[in-house]
Amino acid sequence: MQRSETTPVQRLRRRRLLGAAALGVGWGLPALVRAQAAPAFRLPLLVPLTGFIALEGKSQRDGALLALRDVGVKFVVDVIDTGSSPEGAATAWQRAFRDTTVRDGVRPPVAAMGPILGTQMLAVLPLAAEAKVPVLAISGTSRLSEMGNPWFFRFFPSDGTVKVAHAKYIAEKTGARRPAVIYQTTAYGQSGREQLARTLGELGIKPVLEEGVATTVNDFAPMIARAQAAQADALVLHLHSQSTALAVRQARTMAPSLPIIAGSAMAQPATAALLEPAELKDVCAETAAMPSAATDNDRMRKFVAAYRREYQADPDAFAVAEYDAVRMLGVMVDEIVKAKGVDAVTGDAVRARLSTMRWPGLATEYWSDGKGNMAHEALIVCYGGTDRVPAIRSKYVLPP
Repeated sequence: MQRSETTPVQRLRRRRLLGAAALGVGWGLPALVRAQAAPAFRLPLLVPLTGFIALEGKSQRDGALLALRDVGVKFVVDVIDTGSSPEGAATAWQRAFRDTTVRDGVRPPVAAMGPILGTQMLAVLPLAAEAKVPVLAISGTSRLSEMGNPWFFRFFPSDGTVKVAHAKYIAEKTGARRPAVIYQTTAYGQSGREQLARTLGELGIKPVLEEGVATTVNDFAPMIARAQAAQADALVLHLHSQSTALAVRQARTMAPSLPIIAGSAMAQPATAALLEPAELKDVCAETAAMPSAATDNDRMRKFVAAYRREYQADPDAFAVAEYDAVRMLGVMVDEIVKAKGVDAVTGDAVRARLSTMRWPGLATEYWSDGKGNMAHEALIVCYGGTDRVPAIRSKYVLPP
């Protein structure tokens, strides 16, 4: 009897073929996609794969590519590295939209996946409005949803959500009254610091120290020493991944008993991998989701298993958010095609659906608050010191 299982070689060939279709390199579309009867759409995926935020960008890319298997329409993804500058993002957008004709049966984009970095999204949003194409993003910078751009949709909770949860946990769970805050001088860092300061002030807490650091800073010892001199009773971090790991390591050497409550970068498995489990003891972080700790969510468990098989790593909240964004986009495009035909799928039609649709994703139920904020929940997770998988400690639901 012939066995139905594929051999390792067959699986490898199939993965290469699917990967080529997903990446959509140039216009040489594989015959597999050309032969599909279902309509296909180009989907630009603008991600920072080089520079100081490359770890976050890789998570974003991997989550999006994994979602392609689970959507009802065909997306031919064009992965474009934005680097870490606003100019890089603008150039990537122009490259993605330089030709909007139908090629080999593949239709032009009706949406784009925006970069995670806030300054890059600020550069992209005017271009999206000009092209009348929705941008699905996972950047947390609060200002993005205050610009009145109807083409912006954020699938990761803004700083107006996660930083409120961050501050509430500091005040209500740790009992700290004299925190020291170290934040990145990027747009992301400044946005988070502003919201932290506002919420801590509302809770009657004034930091004894606030220091901004560039992404190029490798020595956090002077800042930690100043926090100790100011008699800080907690260290609050709002930094990108590599800076977070450096700050935690040096804090654990200089002030091993000082509680650390960090930003979402500390909840990334890629960040935790830079530290020893013992260095992570009692380190907490805010995040939108903790996939590997969501043991009571069967759909999330299946996602984690699929991600591990594909990438030999654990997914983080950014990967989940990007996966959910692509999935939701696929669902609504499929619905429009079935209800009105493929010609009815336009950027404006997708924008209208994103503005009104509620959709149950893996991390949360997504819906727009009228400003493009689609996610309204935050978690606090804490490490136990024996491994690199934190436990979910608190959940905050903070709708507008």
